[in-house]
Amino acid sequence: MADRSAPEPRIEYRRVLLKLSGEALDSVGDDSEVLHLIAREVKSVRNAGIDIAIVVGGGNIVRGVQMAERTRVARVTADYMGLLATVINALALQDAMEQEGLETRVQTALEMRQVAEPYIRRRAIRHLEKGRIVIFAGGTGSPRRASTACTTRIRGTTPTPCASARWTTWRC
Repeated sequence: MADRSAPEPRIEYRRVLLKLSGEALDSVGDDSEVLHLIAREVKSVRNAGIDIAIVVGGGNIVRGVQMAERTRVARVTADYMGLLATVINALALQDAMEQEGLETRVQTALEMRQVAEPYIRRRAIRHLEKGRIVIFAGGTGSPRRASTACTTRIRGTTPTPCASARWTTWRC
């Protein structure tokens, strides 16, 4: 009797770059279940042999432009606060992924070696080649630039075909 199971999906890309908005992580402060749901989804893709890099937003914590508009904080300072928010989200996501059994590295455009590696393109690629999930935080390191600018920069330096996707909401 012939096996009628569904054929294996054809993998078109070896690497995926996922942009997780702060909105997608909106419950990070209240409920880590969203982080674990995302981690399990990422794990299923990684188990299919696909390298995964993630750019994390921080808008669920601080949006620089909005902070500057509603407070007396200088725009540049507020933008840096937003960049730090992406690092908070990256560390939370890293912890959830490691609890799910994934090996991860956080890289950031801002210097903070105690919690993350500096962004170095070749190092990021090497981590991906070793099967690690690479989580990018801190945007481009420059104020007045959203984390989506980081996605474009990273995708532009990827040496192999790369799919990119944006995850802005998560419904449990």
